[in-house]
Amino acid sequence: MRVLLVTHYYAEHGGGVEIVARELAVRLARRGAAITWAASAPAPACADEGVSYLPMRAWNGTERRLGVPYPLWGPVGLARLGSAVRQCDLVHLHDCLYEGNMAALLRARRAGKPVVVTQHVGKVPYRHALLRGLLATAQGTLGRMVLGGASQTVFVSRKVLDYFRPIVRFRHEPLCIPNGVDTAVFSPVGPAERNQLRRQFGWPEGRPVFLFVGRFVEKKGLPHLRRLAQQFPEVQYVLVGWGPEDPSQWRLANVEAVGRVDHDQLPPYYRAADLLILPSVGEGFPLVVQEAMACGTPAMISDDTAPGSPGIETAAVVSSLEEDAITAAVRGFLQRRPEWDLLRCRSAQYAGRWSWDDCASRYADLFGRLVRQ
Repeated sequence: MRVLLVTHYYAEHGGGVEIVARELAVRLARRGAAITWAASAPAPACADEGVSYLPMRAWNGTERRLGVPYPLWGPVGLARLGSAVRQCDLVHLHDCLYEGNMAALLRARRAGKPVVVTQHVGKVPYRHALLRGLLATAQGTLGRMVLGGASQTVFVSRKVLDYFRPIVRFRHEPLCIPNGVDTAVFSPVGPAERNQLRRQFGWPEGRPVFLFVGRFVEKKGLPHLRRLAQQFPEVQYVLVGWGPEDPSQWRLANVEAVGRVDHDQLPPYYRAADLLILPSVGEGFPLVVQEAMACGTPAMISDDTAPGSPGIETAAVVSSLEEDAITAAVRGFLQRRPEWDLLRCRSAQYAGRWSWDDCASRYADLFGRLVRQ
């Protein structure tokens, strides 16, 4: 089976959507699929077995200036994309609003090729009214066209599906397939190793450490983190990521901005921290939450981000995005310090339900059925 995978960037860009796409591509290739991956250049330096790359020259001005990752591909790249569509058996898109994804859908429909769209992101309540209006309009028009035009739409969480269901008329009943997590890489360690990692990082002994992993942009909840760092000076905040907002400019003694860290170097940070804090919106269920919990570190997420899975509250801290609610959730977590070891065990156990192999098997079955039809 020849699959054309289309994303806005490759996994080296560091976003969760691209990392999910790579995990699926590698596992589908192991099952015999020939994957051609089209995304914004540059292509990865080291190719994954069974995956070939079709890099597109792109303009990235919106990400550099606004922190909104929306690359634009030129006419030459879109022509190459059309050729790749004609040569494949199935097109797999990640998210509905990117220019290359919309172009791939239209070309696939004309060529009679089945299209699967995996939707990661739902509503994003930007502070700026213009951005909110543009996104809502795009989701109600272009998003509706792509999701409604796909042979099958897959959502990473029930929350994202619930957002789009009133907007889109699906050709077939959408599926919910949660992302997996590689528990061979993301796994817990004992107290002695955790303490050693904290010493290596130079974190203050005996002080709670809250970890953030993600892009330094508004929708990830950076304003909430800044306020919490001011309200709880007894907590050390370690921020891993990059973006237009620079937490080092907050000039807070309890905030350490680490910068970008390669994906395979994240496990020590997850294992050493006491809590992953991600007050983000409009994301589905971010991969960093699953990875942290698989390392035994509970996550504090918003009710907007929580996947709607039963029992998540036993292994994570779920709060609304109201300022008073987030403050109360942090204060409550700090007061439960004697229970942190139990919560770490619950987090790791809960993460055991997420499997990349199970996820890839469901996609492989779906792709095979669509191609046969």
